[in-house]
Amino acid sequence: MKLVIRRVGNSLGVIIPKATLDAWGVGEGDALALTSSGIRPAARFGSFHEALDEHKLRLAVEIVARFSAKQIRAHSLANLYRWKQAGTWGSAYREWEDLLSREDDGELFAILLGRDDRANRLRQSPPYVGLLPGAEVKRLNEEAAA
Repeated sequence: MKLVIRRVGNSLGVIIPKATLDAWGVGEGDALALTSSGIRPAARFGSFHEALDEHKLRLAVEIVARFSAKQIRAHSLANLYRWKQAGTWGSAYREWEDLLSREDDGELFAILLGRDDRANRLRQSPPYVGLLPGAEVKRLNEEAAA
C-alpha cells in the first residue's frame, strides 16, 4: 500500500486507513513504531521477558524463512561443537544437541516457531547464531527496541 505524505498544520504526516488500524488493533492515541523498514504497531508486552521471547521468535522466523532445516542443523551443530571445545557449554546446549542430532525437522521447526515454554526457553540460547547477516540482525534488533 502506498501512503502519501501530506501537510498537517505546520508538520507533515500520513493517513493510515482505518482497516489497517483495525487489523493492527490500534486507534487514536495509541503508539506506532517507525523503523527503517516501515511503520508498525508499537510492541505491547506485559514484561521485558515477553518482549525478549517475541524478539527471539522473530529472529527464528527469519532463520526459517531463509535457510533449510539441513542448513540450520549443520550450522547449529558446528557452533555447539566449537562452544563445547572452548568450554562455553550452556545448560540448554545439550538439549539443542539432542534435538539437532535426531534430524526430526518437525521437532526442530516446533522449537524455532513455537510459543510454548520449551520453545521460548531454548530460543534464549540459540545455536543458530551467525546464520543471518549482521545487517539483518541489526535491523531486527532496532525494530525490537523501537
